[in-house]
Amino acid sequence: MANSNTLQFYLDRAEQAREAAEAATLSNVRDRCRRSEAAWTQLADRAALTEKKRVQAALLKAALPAGLTND
Repeated sequence: MANSNTLQFYLDRAEQAREAAEAATLSNVRDRCRRSEAAWTQLADRAALTEKKRVQAALLKAALPAGLTND
């Protein structure tokens, strides 16, 4: 599923930014990496929520009798 690949990409980038922040010796670089980690984590959270809602909608649609969907 493409969306889970996207989610994993976001999680990987957040981890990479966290590691870079831990390794940074300059405070401005460390701060930049922490902001980057927060942004990637937020993107991952949104992607996970979107996927959850997509699955819920598919389950709801599958539970409806034929002919009652808007498709």
